[in-house]
Amino acid sequence: MKKPTWVIEKERAKRASAAETVWLFGLHAVRDALMNPAREKLRLVVTKNAADRLADAIPGAGLEPEIADPRKFPVPLDPGSVHQGAALEVKALDWGHLADLCEPGQASPRLMLLDRVTDPHNVGAILRSAEVFGARAVIAPHRHSAPETGALAKTASGALERQPYLRVKNLGDAMQELQKMGYTLVGLAGEGDEVIDDLAPDLAGRPVALVLGAEGPGLRARTRELCDHLVRIPFAGEFGSLNVSNAAAVSLYAMTRNAES
Repeated sequence: MKKPTWVIEKERAKRASAAETVWLFGLHAVRDALMNPAREKLRLVVTKNAADRLADAIPGAGLEPEIADPRKFPVPLDPGSVHQGAALEVKALDWGHLADLCEPGQASPRLMLLDRVTDPHNVGAILRSAEVFGARAVIAPHRHSAPETGALAKTASGALERQPYLRVKNLGDAMQELQKMGYTLVGLAGEGDEVIDDLAPDLAGRPVALVLGAEGPGLRARTRELCDHLVRIPFAGEFGSLNVSNAAAVSLYAMTRNAES
């Protein structure tokens, strides 16, 4: 029996997705990926100097490095990429399913939800903050979000290998699933009715998901409606605005410092 066209197209898309690879670059990003047993590594290209600096990480990675001329670095990177003589071709990490990754258990986990934050540098910085403050995961929609790229990994400075970055099919559906799991959804908005510092103590013993929108547009209408609270970060001056990655760090700190240990 011949397969329906939609089944064939779905299988093709799945194979194409599995075949996609990412080039990580920069000494920090490459070292952490080499030392991550969960990362599928395909090809390592390094200069002699970079190979010496990565001597602690290369032997256990399971692949033979290709020594390259720094003047003719044979890797398909953007011309402005600061690769420091090291690039690693990998498969994207698989962080599993939302229900398993974010199950509250006995703790009071914190999550970061990103609504159409597409700048890889912002997402990389958010991953660093999430790791520093112990967030369970950073979650974003699969479409209209920053994919796993070399630029994101370099900005994350190794956090991408350790901090779950889960991209879901539909952010609104994921928010509703998290609410059923007991999470309180706290959206960041400049016009929020509550101040985050005032709300944080009331949520100290509960699982919390912080929801941040893209710079400019902010949270989409459905995302706002699904939030249990809309909060703002208080500002001392008239400027009254933060880069989304800075807002993520401030809001996550405000929530985690009040969480039960």
